[in-house]
Amino acid sequence: MSAAPATALSPTRYRVRWVMLAYLFGFAFIAYMQRTSFSVASAQMMPELGISQIQLGWLMTAYLVTYTVFQLPGGVFGQWLGARRGLVITTAVALLATLATPLAPLWFKGAALAAVLLLSRLAVGAAHAPLFPISTGMIEAWFPVGRWGWPNGLQSAGMQLGSAAATPLIALLMVTYGWKQTLVWTSLPVLLLIALWAWYGRNRPAEHPGVTATELAELGAPHAEPPAASMSRRDLMRVLGNRDVVLLAVSYTIMNYVFYLLASWSFLYLVQERHLSVPDSGLLGALPFIAAAIGCAVGGKLTDRCAARFGARLGYRIVPLIALPLAGLLQYVGVKVGNPFWAVGALSLTYCAIEMTEGPYAAATIAVAREHSMTAYGVVGTGGNLGGIIGTPLVAWFTAHGAWTAAFLTGTVAAVVSGVMWLWIDASRVIGADGGDSSGSAAGG
Repeated sequence: MSAAPATALSPTRYRVRWVMLAYLFGFAFIAYMQRTSFSVASAQMMPELGISQIQLGWLMTAYLVTYTVFQLPGGVFGQWLGARRGLVITTAVALLATLATPLAPLWFKGAALAAVLLLSRLAVGAAHAPLFPISTGMIEAWFPVGRWGWPNGLQSAGMQLGSAAATPLIALLMVTYGWKQTLVWTSLPVLLLIALWAWYGRNRPAEHPGVTATELAELGAPHAEPPAASMSRRDLMRVLGNRDVVLLAVSYTIMNYVFYLLASWSFLYLVQERHLSVPDSGLLGALPFIAAAIGCAVGGKLTDRCAARFGARLGYRIVPLIALPLAGLLQYVGVKVGNPFWAVGALSLTYCAIEMTEGPYAAATIAVAREHSMTAYGVVGTGGNLGGIIGTPLVAWFTAHGAWTAAFLTGTVAAVVSGVMWLWIDASRVIGADGGDSSGSAAGG
């Protein structure tokens, strides 16, 4: 479809790109509500189904394995199929796989049930994997050059608010209705989101009938051109071999060790180590996710301002270099303080500081990769989620032996190391069309 012509009202008309971002926010909200619901429901699921804490850790790891393995294929898939169809397909698969967890015990027992639970976690992970690679490419296409940190931060806030909503909602509902009914009924609203996106979503601004000529001009001429139908092997190798993409992936791996430690284990930490009730832990356990959502938004906004003022090379480094070591310090305070409510506060601030870096990681990836942002973020996401694969069974082992303090202190070290690595990341080195890198500022606009 062609873009709607500009009118006298077009300078003050709403921008369609923000509606598109609202949809991406919704997909992130739903995905993280689904994954966090499993963690919260495990408090009832483990004794009812006879699952040990170590077995729970392996179920969480199964999710992370496919979530990690399918990051890069998910980015290539999104670049080939387009965000509109790609998100419909992957979100529908995630919904069906999520529903398999509460429904499986109705028909299966013993080893068969264990196999179904394992397969469902593998399927949910594979279906969630393309979300952020696809979203990163959408943000590159729909937002002006150098203004990628803020929308990426806002979408990341959506994932944290999804977790924040799931923690008290699932904890409170399953006290009355049990974990099976709770997981079923809280999963179904995603059907409405899928239907609305299939109707409204578009891959590029020029394809949307609501985008005016004014908005197209704000985005720049390249955004008005249709994307390539596929990615060549040469393009893929350029992305895989890019120095800054690799450094971003390694730093993101280490940072995500801390992310998964906080996201997956905070609820059980409050129940088992701080001896709070399930409803209290559900309410207090939502605070770190709310703080993280604030951190995502603030970090994204600061990233764009720093990049505009100092350029891509220094501007994208500033927030991670400050926030990540600060997160390590706050995490240490959180496990050492005696009062459980002070501990919740310190862990909340830790999560806030960690998530301030989501915008910089995504924006720096876009600045380096540009039209190949979906695939490049697939590489970064693959590396990032290795932190979860490494950390989840390790933290499960620590916590099964009551060593919660030791588990959280490993996160302190990881936060500092991931921050220091940003000294070697240079987002001004754009992957060039000639197969090499070209130096240029991605900030501005």
